[in-house]
Amino acid sequence: MVPPPVRKDLLYERFRRMKAPEFEGPTDPIAAYNWLIDIQVILDFMSLTEQEKVLCASFALKKDARHWWMTVQMRRDVTTMSWQDFVTEFRTMYYNQEILAAQQDEFTNLRQGSMTVMEVVKKFEQLARLCPELVPNEKEKVRRMMKMFRTDISKQVSASSSPPTLVSDCISRAIRAEYWINQDKEARAQIFKARKEEKTVAKQVQPRQSSEPSQKSQTNTPVQSSKQFGRNKRKGNSSGQGPEPSTPKPE
Repeated sequence: MVPPPVRKDLLYERFRRMKAPEFEGPTDPIAAYNWLIDIQVILDFMSLTEQEKVLCASFALKKDARHWWMTVQMRRDVTTMSWQDFVTEFRTMYYNQEILAAQQDEFTNLRQGSMTVMEVVKKFEQLARLCPELVPNEKEKVRRMMKMFRTDISKQVSASSSPPTLVSDCISRAIRAEYWINQDKEARAQIFKARKEEKTVAKQVQPRQSSEPSQKSQTNTPVQSSKQFGRNKRKGNSSGQGPEPSTPKPE
């Protein structure tokens, strides 16, 4: 039985009121995956037929994604396309096997580095959604997450007698470990700064102290010379070497 024709104007108005996200065709497979999930939730809520889902999803395609959809329309009849066919076409274009293989490599080699715990966990979750076969259960997810964290954090997370078995527990322990590690680093930095300032002050005081003796020696030099001169003068007088007597002038 042929389904009745779709009133596109009414359908578009219903879909527009849902404020569905638009998709412009980025090369980032995570963004493509997220858009497909978001649009799927809206379409399911609207209780649409297969063809109506395809039509509404095409409304949300913009820019490069709109051009891609036009090429799909040229090579096949999209009026009878099922939603699963649309998903297959979309995945083939925006996160095919080659793209997924690159994402799997990135996921396998993901390390925290300079990122915070929350930043690297967000990246981990995004890649895990694209590579579900790499984390088939909670245990494997926790294992990969522990490997991803920095060594100082993972050591503290697994230090207790009962290592984490749930992802939520693993994340909360890692956040606490990161907090105390940062607190310790900050305390050490403050101590280092205080010691450095003490050394700077000590260097500034030392030259002033060492310059005082030289100032005294400079002041004492003329006094000693004056006393020595006085002694020499008295010595000369006592030995009869005084000034010659004046000769009286004849009258």
